[in-house]
Amino acid sequence: MSSVLSWTPVSDPLMELPAKIRVGTAGWSYKDWNGVFYPDYLTARKIHPLEYLAQFFDVVEINTSFYGPIKPELAKIWCRKVAAVNPTFVFTAKLLKSFTHSPLSVMEPTSATNIRPGEQDEAQTREGLDTLASEGRLGALLIQFPVSYKNTSLNREYLERLLRQFIEYPRVVEVRHESWNNAETVAYLAAANVGFCNIDQPQIGRSLSPTEHVTAPVGYIRLHGRNYEEWFDSDNRNDRYNYLYSAAELLDWKEKIELVAHQAEVTYVVTNNHFEAKAGVNALQLKTLLSGQRVTAPEPLLRRYPELKQFADPAADSSDPNLSLLA
Repeated sequence: MSSVLSWTPVSDPLMELPAKIRVGTAGWSYKDWNGVFYPDYLTARKIHPLEYLAQFFDVVEINTSFYGPIKPELAKIWCRKVAAVNPTFVFTAKLLKSFTHSPLSVMEPTSATNIRPGEQDEAQTREGLDTLASEGRLGALLIQFPVSYKNTSLNREYLERLLRQFIEYPRVVEVRHESWNNAETVAYLAAANVGFCNIDQPQIGRSLSPTEHVTAPVGYIRLHGRNYEEWFDSDNRNDRYNYLYSAAELLDWKEKIELVAHQAEVTYVVTNNHFEAKAGVNALQLKTLLSGQRVTAPEPLLRRYPELKQFADPAADSSDPNLSLLA
């Protein structure tokens, strides 16, 4: 990581990231975050990971909702946990994959002809989303398609139906194929009041390149990492997210984020390079870059990634009840 930056962060606890930009990670429950992002004492003190994470970020993207509907009782627990630490904390949630991916998406391209949601999928999906929304903590519903989902007439028709199906939620669409990056798509999403998810991913074939589109009050950016070697070839899907952005790469995205935030009412910036908590490192670095102020970081994370010390100071040691934000 480059040690020379074009700005000098200062330490001022009264200065915070602008409220209209919220930075966080994609998911929070990863085994390889234990002892790296999360201190070892969380389990012993019965501190929920969300309680700890909400000290450092103002949003987190729910990834489990991609694999199964959010249980309403679990959503209530999540809301209660974050409210005690960060009253303004919100969630974004990925739509269940049965609405956006072929059941055999690892073996065949996804298209409107092979997406088959189950009979109960919509009702069960709504239960969890409505719970988050009723608590005032649903920032956006992320509708994520794979790179194989191309811009065809049938796929556009299916997308239009899907967006109408979930019209009551703040919707954001993530497409990964370059065929969607055109004026017609941007105009359609703007007319439908649907956000466009600007992404960073390895540029392989016709993968969507970085954009800065704003088509709704919600702006959205997802950084997946640039692990070219593992993106499609790895046997372990988590390996593709083993990537740490450099300061120079983040500075490029800082400019794009600011352009998006200037046009949107609220902008969510989500780091998805979750392997060994690299997402946490880059999210904290982005908070410093965007605010110009140093931030606090988990002490284990600073130990594992010393380059973060240029951006962040250690948080109070929560193993001491007198210093803990969660005591």
